[in-house]
Amino acid sequence: MNDLDPAGLDCIAALADERSFERAAQQLSITQSAVSQRLRNLEAQVGQLLVVRSRPLRLTEAGKVLLRFARQLQALRTEVARELGAQVAPNERIAIAVNADSLATWVLPALNPLVQAGLKEGYGLELIVDDQDFTHDWLRQGEVLGCVSTVARALRGCLVQALGVMRYVAVASPAFMQTCLPDGLNAANFATTPFLVFNRKDDAQAQWVAQAFGVRAPRLQERYVPSSEAYVRAVCLGWGVGVAPELQVRDLIANGTLLALRPDLSIAVTLYWHQWKLLSDLVAAPARVALLDQVGRALAAGAKASLET
Repeated sequence: MNDLDPAGLDCIAALADERSFERAAQQLSITQSAVSQRLRNLEAQVGQLLVVRSRPLRLTEAGKVLLRFARQLQALRTEVARELGAQVAPNERIAIAVNADSLATWVLPALNPLVQAGLKEGYGLELIVDDQDFTHDWLRQGEVLGCVSTVARALRGCLVQALGVMRYVAVASPAFMQTCLPDGLNAANFATTPFLVFNRKDDAQAQWVAQAFGVRAPRLQERYVPSSEAYVRAVCLGWGVGVAPELQVRDLIANGTLLALRPDLSIAVTLYWHQWKLLSDLVAAPARVALLDQVGRALAAGAKASLET
């Protein structure tokens, strides 16, 4: 196979970002017909269909393979620009996937020094949020260069390191307990007690109940609140029982805003950092750490300061 056309790879990345030819053209500051032509040229070069022209459009499996390469190529271009002291292109960025609870607790403080430096250097950082059991899919599909995940095994071509354990505890407001559970949460009433759930991928509540009462696949009365901050707020307002990161509710328990149910029982979630191996040693000076490696180091340091080992 001949060298892949960088302009065509940029089109694949833009189409993956925007999910439409029109918006991809706007991102690249070219015409829509130019996007189509570059895509056709790349498809002819590899001899495979790369994009399914649906609404929204999606990449084929071959397209996802090229997307992984396109993301890494963009990251390497950013490294070269940084090394030369040149202005980084506005659409160049490092995309990583994180779980919402980590984002609401320790990730932003961990990345803040790096982001502040990025304001001067001009590179972008994109945080994509998904459940910790599913962020790894974003990495596999080439949508991101790194992810915080519960998956322990590295993909081929990736590095992985353990970050620490995020512990989840069951909590409720004193008013909710007094009104709805005056005798406490027990095996006789958990099925009729409202539990707050982040989204349909979230099974922390079912895991906690299964451990607390020895029930396999418990059926719960669920109320969905798809935001980590709003989730805790809803628990404080008395919407139901929540299973939240201890790191996030520690102070609320200490000041009496929330009550811990079964303080002896928690769900331990081990988190890992995954990132693609880049040829950064070819473009970065020995004394300078590549940007993606800096992201990984910042997250590892932040996790060490906040999570259990």
